[in-house]
Amino acid sequence: MVLTYFKRYRMEIELARRLQVLPPPGCRFLAWDASLVGLHAETKYESFRNEIDANVFPCLGECEGCHRLMQEITHKEGFLPQATWLMVKDGPKGSIRACGTVQGIRDRSGQGAIQNLGVVPDFRGQGVGSALLLKALEGFRSVGLGRAFLEVTAQNEGAIRLYRRLGFRKAKTVFKAVEVAYT
Repeated sequence: MVLTYFKRYRMEIELARRLQVLPPPGCRFLAWDASLVGLHAETKYESFRNEIDANVFPCLGECEGCHRLMQEITHKEGFLPQATWLMVKDGPKGSIRACGTVQGIRDRSGQGAIQNLGVVPDFRGQGVGSALLLKALEGFRSVGLGRAFLEVTAQNEGAIRLYRRLGFRKAKTVFKAVEVAYT
């Protein structure tokens, strides 16, 4: 095992204005419900398993790890159902296909914290990530929070472009130490 450092950015946004959030055509939001924890976990796994963040946070690269992570997030003291959403696309005969997931908590300083924003690869570039992030931000605002933040791996250029486009600004750079297998 070798210790590797991943550069990450903390990005922040003010939540002063009310947001109008519409899902992409053919998709719809599912509000948080405890019965959806498994679907959130599976969607998180599908979104992250082949991405850089599965190296930074190994639990994201394992289905079981995503289930544990969802349990941890939903049992945190500051968990906010209003900022936790699934996006699904309706299929034949009443079936649904998960497109993306986001979870939010109120941190100890009283700010909204995006825990994970994941979009299943087949749905990237269709507005799913933007809609989920805006829905989470509106959830933070609806419970009176004035500011929100997230962390993103510096190599995830697509996510950084999305966050900047929606108004996030880099507040600081942090480094995450991770032990990775030497190959």
